[in-house]
Amino acid sequence: MSDFFYRTEDIRPEEVGSYFAETKQDRIAINALKSRNPAIIIGSRGVGKSFLLRVAQNEMLASFQDDRVFPVYVSFVRSSLLKSSDTHQFRNWMLARLCSTAIRALERAGLLAGVPASIGLLAGEEVTTKLGPIKIEAVAQAYEESYRNPSAVIDATAVPSIEKFKDAFEDLSDKLNINRFCFLIDEAAHIFLPEQQRQFFTMFRDLRSHCVSCNAAVYPGVTSFGETFQPNHDATLVHIDRDVLDPKYVDNMREIVEKQADSTTQRQILKNGKNFAILAYACSGNPRILLKTLSAAPTLSSSEINTIMRSHYRTSIWSEHSALAEKYYGHREVIDWGREFIENTVLPDLRSKNESYLATDRNTSSYFWIHRDAPEVVKEALRILCYTGVLNEMEGGIRATRSEVGKRYMVNLGCLFALDATPALQAFDIAKSLTPKRMTEYGANHSIYRALLDAVAIIGDSNEGGHLERQLRKNIQVLDLTTWQKEKLNELGLVTVGEVLEATEAQLKSAKFIGDVRARRMRNAAVASVLEYLSG
Repeated sequence: MSDFFYRTEDIRPEEVGSYFAETKQDRIAINALKSRNPAIIIGSRGVGKSFLLRVAQNEMLASFQDDRVFPVYVSFVRSSLLKSSDTHQFRNWMLARLCSTAIRALERAGLLAGVPASIGLLAGEEVTTKLGPIKIEAVAQAYEESYRNPSAVIDATAVPSIEKFKDAFEDLSDKLNINRFCFLIDEAAHIFLPEQQRQFFTMFRDLRSHCVSCNAAVYPGVTSFGETFQPNHDATLVHIDRDVLDPKYVDNMREIVEKQADSTTQRQILKNGKNFAILAYACSGNPRILLKTLSAAPTLSSSEINTIMRSHYRTSIWSEHSALAEKYYGHREVIDWGREFIENTVLPDLRSKNESYLATDRNTSSYFWIHRDAPEVVKEALRILCYTGVLNEMEGGIRATRSEVGKRYMVNLGCLFALDATPALQAFDIAKSLTPKRMTEYGANHSIYRALLDAVAIIGDSNEGGHLERQLRKNIQVLDLTTWQKEKLNELGLVTVGEVLEATEAQLKSAKFIGDVRARRMRNAAVASVLEYLSG
């Protein structure tokens, strides 16, 4: 069975290109990331945002001698661990991370042989010889470890101001003959902490200069840009939504799989092309979900397809969505109502209509429409469903019955297929006959909203971060790891999220059949899963 990479973090950065199955939309996103104008890549978990950032980084490095545009990839995923008493902790940590990552990227590229004076400003101390550990790295690390001792005081005097940061990079640009530094910021901000997000986008806007451009990857729906950042004016927005209506959609998804699949898996795909297409459509353009469901259905038999539809799209995807309510209590009513709305109203309605459509050879649907004047709390519930991948946010400004205006959404096709006892029989027919023109409409004052409006008055910026300690004490079953990885962690006595975060490679190597390479890969996967879990 193929051993798939589910996360970009598991792939060596220089090897990302060998797994890249390019589509027209991918190229648009990469070109936007490489351009002078700031770009924001928007997509739900697993659609490939991090992957595209890495591809853009590799392409800029490959053309650096000609273009002199230097990429700096930096992940902000550890923002969920910030728990210090510093009121400016997030801003200081962001700048420290940008400084330290840029310095190390320049060092790896062999561009700091002379150590320009401006490096000292970014490093937080005078640097005159070959770089060893630097003060700014210690500041960033102190913030990232602040969850252990939130009351500890962190000395942030080494962190430069925004203006000094830009001055330093302007000086580096002249000294190193670099036209522009291009920051590629992944996991831009903790999704359910709007204050962090607003601080991030304020900094994102303020850092812009002739020699510095910033790009970021964010989640759909749950990102708060704040009042000072205007996304349509201050950046180019690129949505990563692979269109299931594209005639080349299944071929593109097959190419993604074949970049990693062994010969046995490729033979099964060739032999059971229709069943593979069902899996491809079911994931609604999400490569991570496709790879996971394919791993669970390696022979692609009809019985395996039926089983995976029930286990993943009836159970797992909803479990992940509902788990957010356990972490973010301020959103509990909204999260629970969103699930009830889709499971008990939207999906049964779509299923009933599709059965009628298929019987009369008409086009099918996986779409619904919400009036633009629907209650804000309803839109909040739909935004969270987009984050978890249950919905895809489609076009806004769509006219429906009586010329009313609203937004169209697409339900994950796997959730729709899973309603049937034997999805393998007609899922393909539903997918091939889809049209966005057939959409179920929910008006501004639909009665289905009443339960949510009665339960929730206002959804605000609740301080969800205070629950970090409880999340760290949870069992590792909440983590997105393989059964084998969880078994090995249990074997080592690493049974909580916090213990996995603290584990070293040396600890992992003490387990049976774990050597140096596997220990590194397993720790990377485990830590990535922990941070993704803590981030939402």
